[in-house]
Amino acid sequence: KAPAAKTVKKTAAPKKNNSAVQKALKAQRATLKGTHTKRARKIHTSVRFSPKKSLVLPKNPKYPRRSTPRRARMDQYRILRHPLTTESAMKKIEDNNTLVFIADLKAN
Repeated sequence: KAPAAKTVKKTAAPKKNNSAVQKALKAQRATLKGTHTKRARKIHTSVRFSPKKSLVLPKNPKYPRRSTPRRARMDQYRILRHPLTTESAMKKIEDNNTLVFIADLKAN
């Protein structure tokens, strides 16, 4: 007969707070090594010195600098300047019953 296998119940060790242990180890390393270690120097790749870009806030005016808003220069009356009165334009009026106008360059 084979001897019967004994079952041994293992008791679990009390769980330690892992974050507290890590914090303690970090503090221990800091006290042994010291917090003021040598820092790496910044490598400057340009000859000219340019300071870091600082915060530039958008303009927030207290009052408008202009008393009235600017008037739109292009209106409905400025699009067509004048009718074209050349011979070819007159021929178009007679034959095709079509008017020809000169339009403003800035009109789209």
